[in-house]
Amino acid sequence: MDGIAIEVQNLKKSYGDLEAVAGIDVQVRQGEVYSLLGPNGAGKTTTVEILEGYRERTSGEVNVLGYDPARGERSFKQRIGIVLQSTGVEPYLTVEEVVELHRGYYPSPRPLDEVIEVVELTAKRKSRVGKLSGGQQRRLDVAVGLAGDPELLFLDEPTTGFDPSARRHAWAMVKNLQALGKTVFLTTHYMDEAQNLADRAAIIVGGRIVAEGPPGTLGGRAEAPTSVTFQLPPHAPPLPEHLHPHVSSSRGVHLEATEPMKTLHDLTGWALEHDVELESLSVARPSLEDVYLSLTGEPSDAAASSPAVPAGERPT
Repeated sequence: MDGIAIEVQNLKKSYGDLEAVAGIDVQVRQGEVYSLLGPNGAGKTTTVEILEGYRERTSGEVNVLGYDPARGERSFKQRIGIVLQSTGVEPYLTVEEVVELHRGYYPSPRPLDEVIEVVELTAKRKSRVGKLSGGQQRRLDVAVGLAGDPELLFLDEPTTGFDPSARRHAWAMVKNLQALGKTVFLTTHYMDEAQNLADRAAIIVGGRIVAEGPPGTLGGRAEAPTSVTFQLPPHAPPLPEHLHPHVSSSRGVHLEATEPMKTLHDLTGWALEHDVELESLSVARPSLEDVYLSLTGEPSDAAASSPAVPAGERPT
């Protein structure tokens, strides 16, 4: 287990005839940000709760920081931090009172000032929770998870409902945690979040992991054809047949290029030869969102329109 924070082999969890987790393997290295992606009902939450020690598994091997979470050992719980979608902190307490309260639950807590600084709430330390913005309250949730100075932090949907500015602050906070040497297990519905934060990510569908790897190559992104799109002016001559154009309108053209540099060389050479302006030229590989959609059949931000989750609870 040297250098490994989480080791899962053939993990299964059944509820009667329903197999929520169908034999998955996961390995998370110490100090890495690992993201688990998947639609509601895919087995994501069940998996995380087993890793945290809050749900029993049906079968399989699970090792987290050298412990079997199912045993519920106090020493194990002191080494992990858990950040739910909402921790239901009392609104009349101040930021520093909340953090100090939770520090008292651990034998070797992280210093109060450091916890508040890591989550960028120093200027709000005397403010009452009820006066904080949504993004600030979410950062306080993370501070609660950090109070015991855990080696491993579970972050559940950390930026659901955030505006773009608040999300960027949250991302910076996660990067601060990694810089401190923390291992972060992140669940999210947002592909740009996984792209920006995760060293590696896995997509779980129907209780099975269908893709795993660095976000840049997940699901074969690196080998997938490049999409080349542009607009042709009226009365432009036909494109060369070897470019295999797929015309989507009278002027719009979409090419799938397995050798994008060669395709662009041929395309721009043809355009120069015929004095043709390639309007709105765009070159892009499939995004992580495209990969997610192809594997799950639904957009990654489906949770954004889901009903609110009560404090302390999670979606499935």
